Amino acid sequence: MIITKYEKHVEAIIPQTLFTGRQVVSLPECASTNSEAQALIHRNRATDGCVVITDKQTAGRGQRGNRWEAAPGENLTMSVVWRPTFLPAPDQFQLSQAVALAVHDWATTLLGPDPALRVKWPNDIFFGNRKLGGILIENTLSGTMIQHSVVGIGMNINQREFQVPTATSLAALTGRAYDLPILASRLLEHLERRYLQLRAGGLGVLRQNYRQVLYRYREPHLYEVDNHQVTGEIVDVDEAGRLALSISGQLRHFDLKEIKYII
Repeated sequence: MIITKYEKHVEAIIPQTLFTGRQVVSLPECASTNSEAQALIHRNRATDGCVVITDKQTAGRGQRGNRWEAAPGENLTMSVVWRPTFLPAPDQFQLSQAVALAVHDWATTLLGPDPALRVKWPNDIFFGNRKLGGILIENTLSGTMIQHSVVGIGMNINQREFQVPTATSLAALTGRAYDLPILASRLLEHLERRYLQLRAGGLGVLRQNYRQVLYRYREPHLYEVDNHQVTGEIVDVDEAGRLALSISGQLRHFDLKEIKYII
């Protein structure tokens, strides 16, 4: 294993993997682990499977351009660098599915097979109607193929108080504290397992598994579309990653910024 920068907290991150997490760059503080990972790629310093992890992220990014807030030293804030050169750019949502499933697999080992544990499209992790964690994947293309992917993951672990009322954590759900390096190691193992499944061509299984854990799947709920509230039912996510809803008997597809969940 290659350990750089800040060895105090990474010496216990020893995942049983082939390549994911074999290089760990740990920082006591940074603006964004995704940005740090991108910088390593540009300097040709990131191996396939490199992990950047920090205790304190000051400018974390989320979906829709939102900020990701996490109390220092209490949560998992990390980014994984992969080189999925086998994946065409139009199929990049397949990577998003694999990562979301991996995080769901990992959370299931901690919370049990609870039906409240779900993946909220495209790749947030929810328990009931509360957000347990989020994922932000940034891809670099080479022609029609993906050259690098930076998979940013933020999971609420030991934090108990949140400014956002719809947030939760493992500690809040279970009443216990967790060892962050051990959890990071196990998460990396689940990530590599699903990534290898994707690389081996297991697209049908991944898509089926994703639907099985999809938040609000086949349930009527309120959404905001074109500044209006509508009742819709999620029926699928297509190959391009668009959310498919049945609204008033009509099937409609939405990109991320075209629909808002009302929770």
